[in-house]
Amino acid sequence: MEIPDYDKALYYTLWGQWDDLLVLMVRTNDDLLSKKIQLFLNAYHFASDQHRIMESHEDLLCYVDHAMKHVPAPYVLEV
Repeated sequence: MEIPDYDKALYYTLWGQWDDLLVLMVRTNDDLLSKKIQLFLNAYHFASDQHRIMESHEDLLCYVDHAMKHVPAPYVLEV
């Protein structure tokens, strides 16, 4: 079973796994997700303004939430 990129992004963001989030940024096929991750990691590591960090974190989480609503649910086999 493959875990969608959005689930991974949410998990890595909530648990502070920045290295895994960086790898996901490079490997994902979703350019907008990649850009949101890039902006967040850049703000986290280099911004001196806490507001900018929180804003980019919220933008990333909002995009992931929005994108997850449009991903089809996996098929469930009925027995």
